[in-house]
Amino acid sequence: MMRQLTSRFWSDARHYQIAALAALVVFNLGWIDFGARPLNSALAIGASLLTQIVCSYLLKVPLDLRSPLITGLSLSLLLRADEPWIHALAGVTAIGSKFVLRLDGKHIWNPAGFAIVVLLFTAKSQVWISPGAWGTHVWFAALLVFFAILVLGAARRSDIAIFFIGTHAALLVARALWLGDPLAIPLHQLQSGSLLIFTFFMISDPRTSPDSRLGRFIFAASVALLAHYMAFFMQMRPALYVALIALAPFVFLIDRVLPAERFAWTGNKPQGATG
Repeated sequence: MMRQLTSRFWSDARHYQIAALAALVVFNLGWIDFGARPLNSALAIGASLLTQIVCSYLLKVPLDLRSPLITGLSLSLLLRADEPWIHALAGVTAIGSKFVLRLDGKHIWNPAGFAIVVLLFTAKSQVWISPGAWGTHVWFAALLVFFAILVLGAARRSDIAIFFIGTHAALLVARALWLGDPLAIPLHQLQSGSLLIFTFFMISDPRTSPDSRLGRFIFAASVALLAHYMAFFMQMRPALYVALIALAPFVFLIDRVLPAERFAWTGNKPQGATG
């Protein structure tokens, strides 16, 4: 019985994701400073969970705290602000978007990514993205863990993470070769903690990515191309997040042109905004 419960628990990729992100937050607070602060992290996580509870109660949908916990942990690692209340606002904005901004029973935007972009354009000088410099050893360990999650957790959207990071890396290497820069430059650009979280927890979000494999490849390549243009031709630092949010509505067009089975965290089709 215990073995069955354990097997069922770890069959959900969200449990691996929560464990990995929580370990990074604890590691940040206890050993190596990524820039996250205890109060800010607590507010981001608490606001995400509380918003999920309130919205689930008001809309009478089943309560599931796993996805908002992932969102709150992601915001803790990525978002930086002078005022702690901004992290609480980010949590409310992120989870609120799941319930309000929906189409055909599907989220339009990844909650954490949406909140980050909204705050970047509204709060401006008060909000910025973590530089993502975790150190080579921590970054490499996180990369191995995140890839292990794809293999073990069967998030069923692992291909989009590989499509994106492969396209993004190819564009960086091609640019370096075109400019005659040493390959150490694109390799350094790839060694970013925020890039890892974006790749494995945002663009690969199964509730906001295309249903078909070909659709996920097209979407991943499109986000990488637009982000590359924004970063190097428009000098936009949060290019990855802006590109993801800008192109997210096109997921519905991709799903219409390339229909496939809709993702569900369990064998039953999810109801409401529980994902």
